[in-house]
Amino acid sequence: MKFEMPAGQNPIDQMTVVGQPLDRFEAKLKTTGTATYAYEYHNVAPNIAYGYILGAAISKGRIKSIDTRQAESSPGVLGVVTYRNAGPLGVGKFYVQRMLASPEIDHYHQPIAVVVAETFEQARAASSLIRVDYTRSAGRFDLAAQLFSAPVAPQMAFGGPTETHVGDFERAFSDAEMKVDETYTVPDQAHAMMEPHATIAVWEGDRVTCWTSIQQMNWGTRDLGLILGIPRDNVRLISSFIGGGFGGKGTVQSDLVLAALAARLVRRPVKIALQRPIMFNNTIHRPKTIQRVRLGAGRDGKLTAIGHESWSGNLAGGRTEPTTLSTRTLYAGPNRMTRVRLATLDLAEGNAMRAPGEAPGLMALEIAMDEMAEKLGMDPVEFRILNDTQVDPENPNRPFSSRPFVECLRTGSERFGWKTRKARPGQLRDGHWLVGTGMAGAIRGAPIGKAGARLRLDRRGSITVETDMTDIGTGSYTIVQQTAAELMGVPIEKVVARLGDSSFPETPGSGGQQGAASVTAGVYAACMKLREIVAERLGFKAAETEFTAGKVRSGGRSVPLTQAAADGDIVVEDSIEFGDLSKQFAIQTFGAHFAEVAVNAFTGEIRVRRMLAVCAAGRILNPKTARSQVIGGMTMGIGAALMEEMAVDKRLGLFINHDLAGYEVPVHADIPHLDAFFVEEVDPAISPLKAKGVGELGLTGVAPAVANAVYNATGIRVRQYPITLDKFLDRLPVIA
Repeated sequence: MKFEMPAGQNPIDQMTVVGQPLDRFEAKLKTTGTATYAYEYHNVAPNIAYGYILGAAISKGRIKSIDTRQAESSPGVLGVVTYRNAGPLGVGKFYVQRMLASPEIDHYHQPIAVVVAETFEQARAASSLIRVDYTRSAGRFDLAAQLFSAPVAPQMAFGGPTETHVGDFERAFSDAEMKVDETYTVPDQAHAMMEPHATIAVWEGDRVTCWTSIQQMNWGTRDLGLILGIPRDNVRLISSFIGGGFGGKGTVQSDLVLAALAARLVRRPVKIALQRPIMFNNTIHRPKTIQRVRLGAGRDGKLTAIGHESWSGNLAGGRTEPTTLSTRTLYAGPNRMTRVRLATLDLAEGNAMRAPGEAPGLMALEIAMDEMAEKLGMDPVEFRILNDTQVDPENPNRPFSSRPFVECLRTGSERFGWKTRKARPGQLRDGHWLVGTGMAGAIRGAPIGKAGARLRLDRRGSITVETDMTDIGTGSYTIVQQTAAELMGVPIEKVVARLGDSSFPETPGSGGQQGAASVTAGVYAACMKLREIVAERLGFKAAETEFTAGKVRSGGRSVPLTQAAADGDIVVEDSIEFGDLSKQFAIQTFGAHFAEVAVNAFTGEIRVRRMLAVCAAGRILNPKTARSQVIGGMTMGIGAALMEEMAVDKRLGLFINHDLAGYEVPVHADIPHLDAFFVEEVDPAISPLKAKGVGELGLTGVAPAVANAVYNATGIRVRQYPITLDKFLDRLPVIA
């Protein structure tokens, strides 16, 4: 099926199952501990061995010598993988990291060996017996040191252009009556998902099957094939449930590669889980950014100049953090400039983390907007509304497919009680606490990609849907069931969703906020094909046929759906491909975040008291799972605002706080009641379901809303995240 014209009325619009707040299919499995994660497939292969990864103890240099003899002779050890016996290894298309030092070392904790033994304990003990002699070389670990020498990043497919110009920004900024010119810093951040990276690998001849924790099957089979030097068709990946990913499991990481290598070496199935302390320096992370935002405006509040420059670092050949994405489309302004520079750093690879680009970019832009509103003496909400645009600011001939940004702002303002806010900072107190409110706009792209599904209708009227889409805690199983149930006119209990197997029809998987929109569109295509076959078998015209309450109806006739499969199961497969509507229209999701915080006037302790997110993401397929995604993003945003930072040891070249004792994330006591509200919207330009993703929109804009609230409470502007008390304690107002 091709989707080339905006969607009209179709069976999804009945909204009898789609759009309902149904419980997640796997909720009971997860709450009872019976959902099976990658490391827990104990019966998929006999005689499974255990692998343990040893990471490099230096950050840059090479292995001068490595002695594995004592480890190899230890009890239970079956083999040790190093660059000497691993064979040639390539790299994938999305990550540039090399999964095994060979013998050059690119970063701290890059794998240098994998010990395989009968038990995990034997493998771990033997790894301590490997003797490595290193030759160190100088490394680059400080982004700020390359602030003036880092070149503009090369053009990349992911993240858009790295330099843009509209009008004459420099002149417009120079002539502006009101100006903001500030620099903001967002530190390195870790995905720190609950489930560690884990894989079980089994070889059958020249084919490998891996039970693994990975978000995007299509990238995974591609990249593992490239790294191992085997055909993509010889790779099968299975990932039924994923315990969090946030982009950190987008494609192949070291556990997957090294489990496959180890299994090939010892000729046995091997399972590997990355131990928590190695994850921070071994896998990818959100890279630090230093961002300069310049805004120029007239005294009437209209922006005349918008400039956003950003610096990030990465391994040689790595990607930049596309922080200017949101700046290019969120506000109107005739003169615009964005520029992203990329330094080379010898730290673990920086790459996609939930809402890459928009999340850290808005952490700068939305504070700058708050600062400009204050200079103008305008309400921050009204300032944003004044600078709304219904067309792409870089291309006025390209309208937004749907843009209820102002509705998000006004709805949020009313529901939050924004009008009671004290505009002058430091005016509201509650005992020893300084109380403030802040807000920020939010935007996140709405990509969508080719997706397929396979459907089976059996004689009992049950429908099985197979697709390689994954579920990282987002409710993918449930929305797939809802889509098929709606289109085929059956109760959701009659639909079985089978996901997370690369042998199933391909989708873009879970990543980039495109999974839900894409996979449901693929299921739609397969269902429409199944409807045609069923109608034909029953003697109906498909275009004039209704599927409802387990029956197929047309005119005066009504036939049970089961009758179509009376002579045998009906199996169909189809996919949906998208035309150029994304070129004709700017397709985005929008939101507004509001926060109230309290800052202890004596200690500087910050407590978030309440938050509201108002989101516009097309048709909401399941309000319950969508709300869960948004409040999860809000929780993550609170962490980014107040506590999350991977601290770089610039002498030794590593993230020094590489565990969950040193890398702080929010816990229950840090999070108040969070409220999420969805404005009513359908976007016919996105897909037949008129639905967009929402999981990353829930994060973008949260941290600056908290930061702006801290300023409103204290009158102290902190431009370096996270907002920890050491950055403002000495500037707190004097308490009488």
